[in-house]
Amino acid sequence: MTVEHPSRRTVLKTTVALSTAASLGVAPGHGQDRSATPLGRLDAVLRAATEARDAPGLVAMAATDKDILYEGVFGSRNLATGEAMTRDTVFRIASMTKAVTSTAALQLVEQGKLQLEDQVPNIDPALGTPQVLEGFDASGAPKLRPAKRPITLRHLLTHTAGFCYEVWDGDMVRYVKATGMPSTPTGKVASIRMPLVFDPGERWEYGVNIDWVGRIIESASGKPLDAYFRDHIFGPLGMTDTDYVFSPQQEARLVSVHQRKPDGSLEPQPLVAPFTPEFRSGGGGLYSTASDYLTFARMLLLGGSINGTRILKPETVALMNRNQIGDIEAGRLKTTAPERSTDVDFFPGQSLRWGLGYMINEQQGPNGRSPGTVTWAGIFNTHYWIDPARRVTGVIMMQVLPFGDPRAMKVYGQFERGVYDLLKSA
Repeated sequence: MTVEHPSRRTVLKTTVALSTAASLGVAPGHGQDRSATPLGRLDAVLRAATEARDAPGLVAMAATDKDILYEGVFGSRNLATGEAMTRDTVFRIASMTKAVTSTAALQLVEQGKLQLEDQVPNIDPALGTPQVLEGFDASGAPKLRPAKRPITLRHLLTHTAGFCYEVWDGDMVRYVKATGMPSTPTGKVASIRMPLVFDPGERWEYGVNIDWVGRIIESASGKPLDAYFRDHIFGPLGMTDTDYVFSPQQEARLVSVHQRKPDGSLEPQPLVAPFTPEFRSGGGGLYSTASDYLTFARMLLLGGSINGTRILKPETVALMNRNQIGDIEAGRLKTTAPERSTDVDFFPGQSLRWGLGYMINEQQGPNGRSPGTVTWAGIFNTHYWIDPARRVTGVIMMQVLPFGDPRAMKVYGQFERGVYDLLKSA
């Protein structure tokens, strides 16, 4: 297999068995025994992880502000068919959509069409006259009251508005059952018209906040969200494999989701028939490739511009990367649906904060990332991080449930550690 990175002239030829797919990359020691280099060791770790079924297959990529640092492709798209993973495999990136939506919203802030601190546009009663769920009466009926203050765009971008997700909030599960409100996977607008679970600005809880940001972007720009993304982010960046829908050619490259079973095995899940939702979700729903998303992450690493294309101003990206929630703790999730998500705490014992679009670790990470690194993920265990201090970003894509699956998280940690080992040797 021959791969040529557009940013360099080096061509690396690697012959591998289909059972483990391909490993691609360029690192110090080209022309020498790769197994003795940090690149070769990272290849070996990720290959072993797929052979051990820590993940069925994966695509992992990393880059600095100057160049591609690593590309690795291992395992299978579908364990039942044995179809090999490839560099251009299409993944469901779920909540990795949120950073894209946040970027779009901040483009509109730069243009003066939206304001971070003002009350958000009153495009729906859920935003204009929000209600807070205080509990349930003796009959099980929800008790609601008006919110103490209005919702701002900053609240939504930092998950401090009071919205939640059913999968991580037991009270909302109960509310949905009591009221008949549609669940969020239905794609109905009514599914995000939920009450708040606290007053805006008082806590952090992960939720449908960025779905509402997507609706606000549509109102402020006059464009459907997918069209806005194509015109102002994907098209300019050359992200040709990223969208809410996939072509027949992309469907042929689509990976299967695998569910971790109680015995530790992985079971491919049937492909869900595509349907047209009532709205495009700003919080999830995009399909993409690791290489497309790495381009997006590198744009942010480089201060909003890449290959001569500017998406955001440097000062806007700097604002995104700063703590926006003060002393509020962020980033921890308590599951209501163990088949969908574990109890998530990516950095046990550490204080976590939130910027305008993603989580911030304020201390050194256990696998190498610096304090001030920004990061988030998708529910099918796709992950990225951007480390401004070390000038490096990484993306690893798997399709495994539940979110936070310990074995998938181990692979993510091994990849991150290997990337920082590569930095040391560069």
